[in-house]
Amino acid sequence: MGWAHASTDRPVAGRYRLVEITHRETNRVSWYADDLRTGRPCLATRIELPADAVEGVRRAPSRILRATENVARLCPDRIAGVVDAFGEGGCLWTVTAWIDGTPLDEVLLQQGTFAPARAARVALDLLDVLDAAHAEAVTHGELSPGQLHLRETGPVVVTGYGVAGTTPAPRLTAPSYAAPEQARNEQVGPAADLWALGAILYTMLEGRPPFRDRGRIAATLRGVDRLPLRPPVRCGPLTEVVTGLLRKEPWERPGRQTVRDVLTRVSREDPGAGPGPGEAYARSGRGWKRKGVLVGTPLAVATVTAAVVAAATGLPGGSDDRADGGPGASASASAGGTGAADPAPRVPPTSAAPSPPPLSSPSAAATPSPSDLGALPAGFRTYRAPEGFSVALPEGWERQRTSRATGLSYRVTFGADDDPRTLAVTYSERVGPDPVAVWRDTVEPGLARSGAYQRIGSIRATTYLGREAADMEWIVTDDGVRLRTFGRGVLLGGGRGFSLRWTTPAADWAGTGNQEALRTVLKTFRPGTAP
Repeated sequence: MGWAHASTDRPVAGRYRLVEITHRETNRVSWYADDLRTGRPCLATRIELPADAVEGVRRAPSRILRATENVARLCPDRIAGVVDAFGEGGCLWTVTAWIDGTPLDEVLLQQGTFAPARAARVALDLLDVLDAAHAEAVTHGELSPGQLHLRETGPVVVTGYGVAGTTPAPRLTAPSYAAPEQARNEQVGPAADLWALGAILYTMLEGRPPFRDRGRIAATLRGVDRLPLRPPVRCGPLTEVVTGLLRKEPWERPGRQTVRDVLTRVSREDPGAGPGPGEAYARSGRGWKRKGVLVGTPLAVATVTAAVVAAATGLPGGSDDRADGGPGASASASAGGTGAADPAPRVPPTSAAPSPPPLSSPSAAATPSPSDLGALPAGFRTYRAPEGFSVALPEGWERQRTSRATGLSYRVTFGADDDPRTLAVTYSERVGPDPVAVWRDTVEPGLARSGAYQRIGSIRATTYLGREAADMEWIVTDDGVRLRTFGRGVLLGGGRGFSLRWTTPAADWAGTGNQEALRTVLKTFRPGTAP
């Protein structure tokens, strides 16, 4: 999420020079780009397609242009104008005129959850677009917070029309916002867009999507289809309409007029609850221009960096528990980064969840030297990341997800489909001078917001790789499963730092295999720097 430098050896389609990544979500990446033919800035988006979707790539461009044109005609100034669509390198590309706005999920990362009145106003803008599109029998089918751009003035702008149905895949991007009928690969109609409207409302109000991203599209879609909705706790007067829109069967969802009536009433109930869709972001400090395009001050870039490193649970881009290196109810922060989570009181342990004893063995083996490593235990191999760090991983584990912001931070998450454990390695160049304080003041408040968080013992200062470090352990309950995380943050100097987060089902924590794996990771990790 946010701005990251990117370049290509040659222009895409011989015409569009990619300059900076502006947005990422599952199977979808957008760039600020230069149109070399017109000299104008544009937004180029690459959509990853299934391996068997060659025919879909051939047909998709004309479909996308036609669908977008139809909706834009009925809903002017609400739909991003698509100037080009094409297939290249096995991917589908769309190019729109530059949107002077910010994706909703980035606004949520920086500002936190919305008040009901503000969320209702954003949802009404989206509903206007959906009404116009459905009148022309056009279903979006790929809606997510990343497709909604909030502007300083004017209504929300929607992108992504025409992508759905271009391939046999039930959902191409942001699968955690797919409707259950999409997850079942059934015929998709307007009701799927209303589900997505409910899911976006849920995210704005609760700070996480209703169903988490599980790191694999198929696994995420199964969760959407089969798992019960996590009951909302912050939706207030919108609770009934949100839960209604998120009913599993399309015919059980409320009609659009009912939804509009509720949203209109709530949007007027508290006019002072917060600014309009784009107003708050306009105040956040984005101020310097690049080729006439608003791209962000250093303060804004630092904030986005912090948001990637310390994103609140469930927010688009941080909703994937495996990507966060921890459970879905946790904030994905670490001692290797700065925080963007809002302060919140720590949730005390409850009698229903007794605290297991803190892990002591990793701290005891805190400062291995290269000569101490010796042979790896059976079943492990050394992974050398292109970012520069290396670590020994269990056989079968692979790199599952990467998140970046500017050049200042990244997070890489490792795991295996048949293994419930994960390891997240996070790097940041915005680390405070006290590793204990980073866990306490930056990470823990975000974790506590979930209401299902319980710290184990104290935050412990230690030494790791000969440098200042700190350890913290915690438990959260996610989808009924108690997950335990051990986190270690280490300072490298100059504001740089790494953190390691090892997460496993709490019931398996004390097992010999789990303890050996954690000790091996801590013993073999060697830091690198940002590429």
